[in-house]
Amino acid sequence: MKHFKLQTRSQKMLADTLTPVSIYLRLRDKFANTIMLESSDYHGSENSFSYICFHPIARFEVSGQQLSCQYPDGSQEVQCLDEGAASPNVVEAFQHFVNCFETEADQYNFPQNGLFGYTSYDSVRYFEDIHIRTYPDDKRRIPDVLYQVFQFVIAINHFKNELYLFEHRLEGPETDRSPSLTEVETIVLSKNFPTYQFDILDEEQSNMDDDTYRHMVQKGIEHCQRGDVFQIVLSRQYTQAFQGDEFNVYRSLRSINPSPYLFYFDYGSFKIFGSSPEAQLRVNQGKAEIHPIAGTIRRSGHDQEDAEMARQLFDDEKENAEHVMLVDLARNDLSRNGSEVQVETFKEIQYYSHLIHLVSKVTARIEADKSSLRLYADTFPAGTLSGAPKYKAMELIDRYENQNRGYYGGAIGFISMAQTDQEVRVIPLIPQTGLAPVLPSPRSVFDASYPLRLPILAG
Repeated sequence: MKHFKLQTRSQKMLADTLTPVSIYLRLRDKFANTIMLESSDYHGSENSFSYICFHPIARFEVSGQQLSCQYPDGSQEVQCLDEGAASPNVVEAFQHFVNCFETEADQYNFPQNGLFGYTSYDSVRYFEDIHIRTYPDDKRRIPDVLYQVFQFVIAINHFKNELYLFEHRLEGPETDRSPSLTEVETIVLSKNFPTYQFDILDEEQSNMDDDTYRHMVQKGIEHCQRGDVFQIVLSRQYTQAFQGDEFNVYRSLRSINPSPYLFYFDYGSFKIFGSSPEAQLRVNQGKAEIHPIAGTIRRSGHDQEDAEMARQLFDDEKENAEHVMLVDLARNDLSRNGSEVQVETFKEIQYYSHLIHLVSKVTARIEADKSSLRLYADTFPAGTLSGAPKYKAMELIDRYENQNRGYYGGAIGFISMAQTDQEVRVIPLIPQTGLAPVLPSPRSVFDASYPLRLPILAG
């Protein structure tokens, strides 16, 4: 097995005049493939960190039936994926890749190195015995799995107004011409940054018309009525041609819908960005958490009316049935390789910028002989974007939706390099990218209303 020891240098700075967006704008033109995970919660310490990463030095990718690993020394390994017994296990190969890296003892109580990236919805074919069709002419085709190790990681603690600049280099003499920590600090503190125009070029388009969409959703309701599934989340895609800088759309999104979790990942040939109110999975100190969100109503803009609507939501029979289904799904997923599974909080009312949600918290302990990555695969994808029972719902989604979902419904986030107590933080992928596609998804349950509002945008 290859072995790479990373040495870490760090610098702490005051961040009271800096924001993740301004730092990102200063860095992106100087470093290709800069990515950002942003928190909009500045008032509590639990989710108060934003991360900006740049200058990738290693890469794990699954794409086009090939698994490839690129290492810091420039070497590369490629394996073919097929349905035969000799095909590599993607979860084990990913863990093997992570284990190639040795890091110095961590003196911080927050992530400062690891792998940042995403897992597409279609990747479930590598984790479970389920068939997901491949569309060879799909213009949106991107890698199914893509995670990178970055030389530079900026961690911003909004709660304390602190910024940490980390550099992770291979142990040994410096032979490359990558920037120094001091040079990066100079860029971060520079006063000016460029911005660019963004223009819409054409009308919004969808991959299916309204009648086809209604017919598909009605089929989903019929499957619920027959008992094939209890819930199914069907989607259609909207696209709109544009020219210019997509980051302007992200800035508008974070202003209009400041969800707790936001992300902007620039991979050059494609970009993924979006927001989410929930963490799909969090693993830390041997404990895994899933926060099912189901039961939703739009806010009125008036506190007293919102409180009354929240009470009605809490008592609504259909919304409660949907919520219980997703809580049970989380319990089942965590119990596959976890123990001591329990529901710590149930149907907690949470207020977001535009919506009111019912949220629960399901936890489990990770078995000693199981990895966090195995638990990640067990719980993938989120039930809120697939349905229940999950894999039957996904089979029906594959039957009725006329294209691959790709990134939509997958997960994006961070995986640590720790050999023990491996940390995982991922959120569901509900992104906008490419030609600016959006996939709104109604959740069909037994008594879903019909006809449906078109389109339905969840936030």
